[in-house]
Amino acid sequence: MGTQVRQEAPFTSVNGYAAGALGILLVIGGGLALRGFLVLPGLLMIVAGIFLGAGLFMLQPNETAILTLFGKYVGTDRNEGLRWAFPFYRKRKLTVRARNLNVATLKVNDRRGNPIEIGAAVVWRVRDTAQAVFEVDDFERYVSIQAEAALRHLASQYAYDEADDLAAGETTLRAGASEVAHALRSELQARFEAAGVEVVDAKLTHLAYAAEIAQVMLRRQQAEAIISARAKIVHGAVTMVDAALKALAERDIVELDPERKAAMVSNLLVVLCSDQNAQPIINAGTLYN
Repeated sequence: MGTQVRQEAPFTSVNGYAAGALGILLVIGGGLALRGFLVLPGLLMIVAGIFLGAGLFMLQPNETAILTLFGKYVGTDRNEGLRWAFPFYRKRKLTVRARNLNVATLKVNDRRGNPIEIGAAVVWRVRDTAQAVFEVDDFERYVSIQAEAALRHLASQYAYDEADDLAAGETTLRAGASEVAHALRSELQARFEAAGVEVVDAKLTHLAYAAEIAQVMLRRQQAEAIISARAKIVHGAVTMVDAALKALAERDIVELDPERKAAMVSNLLVVLCSDQNAQPIINAGTLYN
């Protein structure tokens, strides 16, 4: 049978201004009583005033106080300003403001086993103060370690970049930024849940191949870019040659036999697909000489 997770319990403290004013009045009244030789009442009033003063504490906006009594959790006060609670309550202040965690650049393997460098920035805040304090030993260290573990696991689930062995439309770390960020937030939230922490935002801040394979992968990417560009150039050149032959035939400008037509196609493709300026040779004779 699993242990029950401790949840935050609300605690409503007393207005500290009223309690403080009452404490000051009791101390003043006790002093006057002592001057009037009313020793016992005076002492009791002074002790009561000091007792009230000892229970005062102040909370800033988005700050909470976790109250415990001799080791027993009493509740969490989220009322800002000057507050008062039983002086024997131990009051531990805990901010619930959003915090930034910069996960240092990690060297991990992606889905295809390529070593990559990856880093992330995580925005988080404490949602349940009781879980954060009582369910884990050090919730800030817990968040830091779990964020690193989540980032390592995320990197192993995706390939760094597109490749021939990937399915069409498969998400990659470099191309699927929004999908990867959503997956990272989901994984972080699942890991932070035990500490009562919620993820506000999470995004990758660094993504690159590891130094030992960066140059090789750069050459591969350049080769893929060149092949893609050449494919587009060839496709465009073929379309232009086809249009030129059709225009010549429709307008009856010149009639070419299959051999001359093949020569014309070859020359046009060389001119259109060459990465250098073509040097034309003018035929001063007849078409068939």
